[in-house]
Amino acid sequence: MMYEEQQQVMMRMVELNNNNQKGDERSGRRFIEDEERLNIVDLSGMSLDSLPKPSLNLTTICKLNLSNNNLQSIPESLTARLLNVVALDVHSNQLKFLPNSIGCLSKLKTLNVSGNLLQSLPKTIENCRSLEELNANFNKLTKLPETIGFELINLKKLAVNSNKLIFLPRSITHLTSLRVLDARLNCLRALPEDLENLINLQILNVSQNFQYLQNLPYAIGLLISLLELDVSYNKITTLPDSMGCMKKLQKLSVEGNPLVSPPAEVFEQGLHAVKGYLSEKMNGGHKSPPKKKSWVGKLVKYGTFSGYTLRGTSNGEREGFFISEYRSIDGLASPRHIGMFSPRRLFSPGRYFTR
Repeated sequence: MMYEEQQQVMMRMVELNNNNQKGDERSGRRFIEDEERLNIVDLSGMSLDSLPKPSLNLTTICKLNLSNNNLQSIPESLTARLLNVVALDVHSNQLKFLPNSIGCLSKLKTLNVSGNLLQSLPKTIENCRSLEELNANFNKLTKLPETIGFELINLKKLAVNSNKLIFLPRSITHLTSLRVLDARLNCLRALPEDLENLINLQILNVSQNFQYLQNLPYAIGLLISLLELDVSYNKITTLPDSMGCMKKLQKLSVEGNPLVSPPAEVFEQGLHAVKGYLSEKMNGGHKSPPKKKSWVGKLVKYGTFSGYTLRGTSNGEREGFFISEYRSIDGLASPRHIGMFSPRRLFSPGRYFTR
C-alpha cells in the first residue's frame, strides 16, 4: 500500500475513533444514537492492497465495507474480532479464499463476496447461522460446502450465478427459509431431487447452464410458493408434468431450449395453457412402467386395491392403476411415495395377507 493511501485510511479510522470517544461524553439517548451511526466503517474504493492495523475497537463495528479494492486476503485475526458485524461487503477484490475465522461472525446477516477469485467457500461459513443473504456471484466456485443447507437455516437469498458449479449440494433442500435461489450461468448437470422442501422459495433461476442441464426434477412442480421460474437457454426437452400443479407461478421463461413437451403451439397460448396442458397430461393417466405389470397383476388378483380403479387396454389386458378420485398434487405428493406399495413390502409373509 502506498504511504499516502495508508495515511488516508488511518486518518479515516482515527476520525471514527475520536468521534466515538466524544460520543462517550454525551448522555443517554444521544450517545446510543451516535454509537449506532459510528459503527459503520466504509473503506471501499481506496485501492487497498492490504489492511492497516486498525486504531478502532473492531467489536464496535456493525457494518464493514471493504469493496472495490485490491485485497488478496483478509487477516484471520481481523475477522475473528468482528464479533458484532451484521453486514460484511468485500465484493470486487482479488480474494482467492475467505478466512476460516469467518465462522466467528455469529451475528452476520449479509455477506457479499461477489466479483473475486474464490474457488470454494470455507466450511466454517456454516457457523454463520444468522446469515440471511449470501452473494457469491462472479467467482470461480466449483462447489459449495456439502452441509451448508443443514446449518444456514435463516438464509433467504442465495446468489451463486456466474461460477463453475457442476452440482448444488443436496443439503440445500433443507434451506426452508430460502426465497431466492440464483444459480444461472454455471455448469449444472442436475438439480437436487427434494426441491419440494423449499416451501418458501419464490424465485428460482437456473438459466444459461447451456448444454449441461438437460432435465428438471419432478419435485420442481411441488414448489408451492414459487412465483418465477427461469430455465431458459439449457438443453431441456420436456417439462415435468408436475408443473401443472404450480398454482402460484406467474412467470415462466423457457426460451433457448429444444422443448418437445409441451409443444410450441401450447406455449404460444401463454402460461395458463402450459399449466393446463401439463395438468391434463398428469391427470390423464400415465401408463405404469412394464416392470410393474407382474406384481400389479397379483395385487388385482388378491383384491389388494379396494378403492382403486384399474384401467383396461384395447386388447383386454388390465394394465396400471390410478386413484378413482384423483386430485392435483398440492406440494405433498411425490412419486417416491409409491415405494410404500413395493412388492417386497406388500408380499412380506404375515404382514398383508391372512390365510
